[in-house]
Amino acid sequence: MTSAAVLQPSFDDLGLPLAQVTFCVVDLETTGSTAEDAITEVGAVKVRGGQVLGEFQTLVNPNMHIPALVAVLTGITPSMVAGAPKVTEVLPSFLEFSAGCVLVAHNAGFDTGFLRRACEAHGYPWPQPVVVDTVALARQVLLRDEVPNVKLGTLAAHFHAATTPNHRALSDARATVDVLHGLLERVGNLGCRTLEDLQEFTRRVSPQRRAKRGMAQGVPRAPGIYQFVADLEGPDGRPRRQVLYVGKSRNLHRRVASYFTAAETRPRMDEMVRIATSVETTVCRTPLEADVLELRLIAAHSPRYNRRSKFPERQLWLKLTREPFPRLSIVRTIASDDALYFGPFRRRAAAEQAMLVLYDTFPIRQCTTRLSPRRPTSACALAGMGRCCAPCELAVTPAEYAELTERVRRCLTLDVGPVVRGVEPKLRRLVSAQRYEDAAVLTERLEGFSRAALRHHRLASLAACPQIVAACRTEAGWEIHVVRHGRLAAAALARPGEVPQQVARDAVTVAEWVPAPPGPAPAAIIEETERIADWLERPGVRLIEIEGDWSWPVRIGPAASAQIRIGA
Repeated sequence: MTSAAVLQPSFDDLGLPLAQVTFCVVDLETTGSTAEDAITEVGAVKVRGGQVLGEFQTLVNPNMHIPALVAVLTGITPSMVAGAPKVTEVLPSFLEFSAGCVLVAHNAGFDTGFLRRACEAHGYPWPQPVVVDTVALARQVLLRDEVPNVKLGTLAAHFHAATTPNHRALSDARATVDVLHGLLERVGNLGCRTLEDLQEFTRRVSPQRRAKRGMAQGVPRAPGIYQFVADLEGPDGRPRRQVLYVGKSRNLHRRVASYFTAAETRPRMDEMVRIATSVETTVCRTPLEADVLELRLIAAHSPRYNRRSKFPERQLWLKLTREPFPRLSIVRTIASDDALYFGPFRRRAAAEQAMLVLYDTFPIRQCTTRLSPRRPTSACALAGMGRCCAPCELAVTPAEYAELTERVRRCLTLDVGPVVRGVEPKLRRLVSAQRYEDAAVLTERLEGFSRAALRHHRLASLAACPQIVAACRTEAGWEIHVVRHGRLAAAALARPGEVPQQVARDAVTVAEWVPAPPGPAPAAIIEETERIADWLERPGVRLIEIEGDWSWPVRIGPAASAQIRIGA
């Protein structure tokens, strides 16, 4: 199911209209500006739709000295607050007065900081209100040639406030109300009509990004995949559809809408949204289907704004060649040559480390020369160092060398224990010589080889299974997946009231046909098969049908890692 059309938005899409928002405009007077200072006065005005609903004002006994400069500035003297209620008596009343309101203040971080710290100090839960800062809003809305600064007195004069701020809490709060209304009128002319829009203005969402929020209208509120698409000029000068970004979400509408708000803070996403011309969505039946579809779309389009690997098909394999004297080789593809392939590896360095582990254990040749079983050639330095059995000099017969390579084969396919035991003496010597850094490198190499072996068998076991049908119960129903040779061939959801077995049979009927892949490689990109393996190994997953053996040797991975730790 795809959707790119712009439909009539719902009220949920539009957000909460500003005319319906109840604002509590608050101002505090304090003994100073540090966290150690205390509140001396609280003033607040509650307004909605331009109408004043109520006012709150009280002096507060700070239980500390009021500096002379502060007393002169505010007019609040120690004698005035001596009989005033303490903050523990004021907080409950103010919290009740402002409950459910959007908190507004001029330089809101100052006022809300004092209120939050007072709540924490006296055991009152801070209600986490939505906060609007008229300073931040004014900086976004007003130009420098309109006002020289965004001080409250300057803005009050600019908007012809009925009350002149005088550093008393209620007077300043009343002046801030008029400033707020003046700013709301200005942003209303710029298309800001909801509380969500207002928050975007204060958080500096670019106008280009905000103007494209209509692309989220009509996007379904369902799990699936979304693609930001642009019509860009191609090499021939004609417009060409280009996928810019691919993502997934459990709620497509909410996720897509977030790209046009302050919730999205990544700079590259701001650029992407400005380029995009439409959003395309695909509703998926299960989260695994969404995971897989996202990976496939990224692999197919290589979107410029996706930071994950755009070339997941690029994997490396360790190959034990088929020749009279086999050797290890790093290759990019698996051929139909009956050779042994081990991997995959994401980086060449990891493949080389695995190769070094095998060279440390088995004295197989490391040269790339094609050797004859009957005609000797000169040996390299490794033979003199005892690190190669020198088949080039015919120091070993083809049968003896075949026995050595069979040990390598068994290590790669059945048991990594010989590798661990083979390097254990060297590891002990390094530790005894206090060469701990070298020992750590060797241990890390062994652990990396163990992880690679586990990954190899985990993927190869799924690749060898012609079909696995499995189900897992969730709140939405039974998630059912058909996996063929490590590729997701079908996904279905048996909702409450439906028969899961019948849904599974229907899924098998319409599942994609997947041919058997060569060697241990699955019939999908590696990351897709790993996601499938993660899902199959979750608690609660039940196998409905399986063809083949989904298993791997017991002496692979964790068991070998334990030996490594003991050996070290």
